[in-house]
Amino acid sequence: MSAPDGSPVGTERSIGQLFASATTEMSALVHDEIALAKAQLRQDVKRGATSGGAFSAAGVLLVFSLPMLSFALAYGIRTWSHWNLAVCFLLSFAASVLVAGLLALIGIVFAKKAKKGRGPQKVAASVKQSAGVLQNAKPHPRPELSADRSPEAIEAVARSSS
Repeated sequence: MSAPDGSPVGTERSIGQLFASATTEMSALVHDEIALAKAQLRQDVKRGATSGGAFSAAGVLLVFSLPMLSFALAYGIRTWSHWNLAVCFLLSFAASVLVAGLLALIGIVFAKKAKKGRGPQKVAASVKQSAGVLQNAKPHPRPELSADRSPEAIEAVARSSS
């Protein structure tokens, strides 16, 4: 078994390897969250398009079918019931409005679902939370230098070497 950077598990990794591994994992996390936001946005757009389609269908039905449906239904009611022709036309109009109202209700339901979808906002909050965790991360304290490894001793060795 090996670590994400390819080194065997159980071996000490250098700070550079740890930093490279953390950078790679953070980059992968950001890319995954962007992909999630895109997928959720795509779903919200689909719901919005369905809602718009239902509203459009309701409008088209109301505009184009009212004259034909009204005449056909009114004359059908008149033939069946022998009522006054005006009453038959009113009943025909009421049926058309009822169907258009049903389609508009379907459009409202899908519009609410599209509005309720908060996919990108959820991902943005997740990214902010990840960034907050990283900002609050503190490095491990370094051990105190022993007497023979004090900064002055290191500087003296460095001068004598040059």
